[in-house]
This record gives sequence, C-alpha cells and structure tokens, in this order.
Amino acid sequence: MLADVMARWFDYWLKGIASGIMEEPPVRLFIMGENKWREEHEWPLARAVHTDYYFHSGGRANTPFGDGVLSPEPAAMEQPDSYLYDPRDPVMSLHQPDGHAAPGDVRAHDDRQDILVYQTPPLAQEVEVTGPLEVKLYAASSAPDTDWTVRLVDVHPGGLAVNLSYGIARARYRDSWDNPSLLKPGQVYEYTLRMAPTSNLFKVGHRIRVDVSSSDFPNYDRNHNTGVAYWEDTTFVIARQTALHDAAHPSRIALPIVPRS
Repeated sequence: MLADVMARWFDYWLKGIASGIMEEPPVRLFIMGENKWREEHEWPLARAVHTDYYFHSGGRANTPFGDGVLSPEPAAMEQPDSYLYDPRDPVMSLHQPDGHAAPGDVRAHDDRQDILVYQTPPLAQEVEVTGPLEVKLYAASSAPDTDWTVRLVDVHPGGLAVNLSYGIARARYRDSWDNPSLLKPGQVYEYTLRMAPTSNLFKVGHRIRVDVSSSDFPNYDRNHNTGVAYWEDTTFVIARQTALHDAAHPSRIALPIVPRS
C-alpha cells in the first residue's frame, strides 16, 4: 500500500500524471488497537486534547508488579522511586534490526528492577492517543552523566504488554545540544523527553503504562555514567537513579487524547 501511494506521488510530481494524489487528505493514519486507517487534514490533530497523566507510587514502582500508578490526578506528598542502572547489564531493546519502530511485546523485562512502571487501572472506557508524546521527568542521579528512557505501553487484559513509542534523554544535553553540562550528583533536574508520535486506541479493560529506565540497548548506545564520551571510555560505573513525583516535582506524560464520537 505504501509503495502504491509513493508511486502515485512520484507520478504526479515527476511525470505530470494526474494520479489524484493531491485531491486526497494530506494525512493518513493507522490507529493501532482499532486496526483501521483514517484520513486527516492536519498534523498534529487540532482536536486532540493534551492531557497530563502523572506518576504516582509509594516508592516501589519497580517492575509491573510494583505500586506505580498513572493518573490524571496530580501528585501530592509521595516517596520517590529509585533503581540501579548498570551499563554492563542494560535494558535490551527487544526488537528486530529492521523493525525498531514496530510495536513489540516487552514482557521479557517484567522482572527487571531497573525499570519503573506507572500504569492506569483497567480502563472503563476506550481512550485514543494520537500525536506527538512528551514526558516531563524530575530525577536525580549519583553519576555526573547518565541517560533517561521512557516507553508508552498498551497493557492488554491477558497481560500482553505492547510497546507503542519510546524516547531518550542524555543528561548532559538536558539544556542544550551545543553546550552540554555534567550533573551535580544527587541534584534534581527537570528533563523533557520527546517521544516518537503514535496512534493507538486503548480499549476497555486495557491499561495505559509508562516505563522509565536508563538504557535501551542496542537501539541507543549505553551511557557509561562517567561523564566521558562513550567511544573513548572503557570504564563502567553503576548509578543510583531517583525519579521524583510530588507537588514540587510533577513527573508526567502529556497524552494527545482524541475525543471519540
């Protein structure tokens, strides 16, 4: 199907053939979960309502079996979550070399203590998320440099956990690509993690989930946690990572929720 669309586009622009491509809406989406194509006239969708879903826990959000919760309600007084990131044992990407953007089951990571999991209760009504995604994360590290990774996951009632989108931030570039700066160990910083756009219908009974960690290898190179460029550094340091979610540090994901008729 994609090849047909491309051929019609090239026919029009390179061969002057009236293929009809320019009379069609400029955007065509595939809504996962609903498994349907839909045509749109703009991107991002003007009718999408960006809704903050906040991270919550009692300080034990490690693994899907922890107490991490994702909710539209802002956090108040809550304990932070923490884990150890060891670059010798990174979180694996779990995708094929030619399919890094394809949805995949991430249940192989369920027992990893270095992944924080925040998820909604089973949904009482369906929720469509279509558009760009962004996470605001308030976090501290014992290292002078480290990485933060996030994933958006659709958790099915039977337990299947499908990765929909991901993003990463290298701490030294938190303020600027041109002027990187190292961290003060233990100090809390705000990070903006921009994720790949997606379109998914979370069905009734499913859960919306966000995973937070510090590696996605080999999709991204490992941060050695030393502050030295990874291509010239043979040292690996374990970092203690802390994610905060309280009134002063409202870690959250902004979901572009499309109203359903």
